[in-house]
Amino acid sequence: IRQSVAYSDKNVKICASHAGLTLGEDGATHQILEDIGLMKMLPGMTVINTCDYNQTKAATIALAEHHGPAYLRFGRPVVPNFMPADEPFVIGKAILLNEGTDVTIVTYGSTLRIVLESTETLDKMGISCEVMDVQTLLPFDINHKIVESLKKTNRIVFIDEDVPGGAAAYMFNKVMEEQGGYKFLDTSPRTITAKAHRPSYGSDGDYFSKPNSEDIVAVIKKMLAE
Repeated sequence: IRQSVAYSDKNVKICASHAGLTLGEDGATHQILEDIGLMKMLPGMTVINTCDYNQTKAATIALAEHHGPAYLRFGRPVVPNFMPADEPFVIGKAILLNEGTDVTIVTYGSTLRIVLESTETLDKMGISCEVMDVQTLLPFDINHKIVESLKKTNRIVFIDEDVPGGAAAYMFNKVMEEQGGYKFLDTSPRTITAKAHRPSYGSDGDYFSKPNSEDIVAVIKKMLAE
């Protein structure tokens, strides 16, 4: 891929299904977390990770009109549709999914469902969460919408199903260092990732290996108490 597609700037689109920790029953051999890290390091590559059917369809249409190498990542399980069927997909644009005032949550892909479940629990506790869907990891948040959210909430947490030091650390670097987000913090930013172990077999492997709702609620409650 590096030599034949990315380095030579071929107009090739790679679509990867069964991504991440979505196949617990098939074990670690059928679960890949390294693909985002590998793809975003390739020259000229566009990297997209969608959250539902509607967003995947819109991203596919956008990629058909985009010239250059690209990697579209999506999962296998049936999940609820969060995005409207007519929502256009703009490559490089992060979108606001849920308005809030206490903390900004930055996420994407299959983890988005877990985040939205967590925000319902937190809302009952009186904690208002703003949820940003990155959609495109490369190019990343070209309009700096995440920093605009951070200016309002002054707290931020990055959540994904990659291993520690992976995509969450990449997003952290983009927002905190490149976009100057550190200037608007009232408390230490957080990253919540998958566990640094080989994923287990069984349908519960997804729950115990990637961020779950209880983890997210606990971290955000602690942030609000600081």
